[in-house]
Amino acid sequence: MVTAEFPLIQPHLYDAQIPPVVYLSGTLLFVAGLAIVRAHNHWARDWTLLVTLSGWLSLILGLFRMFAAAAYQRASAKAGNATFIALEGVLLACGLIMTFRAYWHDRE
Repeated sequence: MVTAEFPLIQPHLYDAQIPPVVYLSGTLLFVAGLAIVRAHNHWARDWTLLVTLSGWLSLILGLFRMFAAAAYQRASAKAGNATFIALEGVLLACGLIMTFRAYWHDRE
């Protein structure tokens, strides 16, 4: 999903957001974050902390998009392309780390 939204692939994706679509994406983020937090709320000092943090951040961002859809829309319209590239790059790196570590089998 992060790769499909990357600004270099779809540079005008965030240009024409309307509050109902922001609200819908917030609802989906909230439900996904809630599911992650309910299933994986472990605060260990290893890579699984990324899973827990991604759940909490999705839940919080989803609530923000749901209750302040117009404010989120205005803020994303004002943000530059470099901001989205940086944020999407961090999200992509976290997703790759979690995917790699989830399927990696320790041979010890």
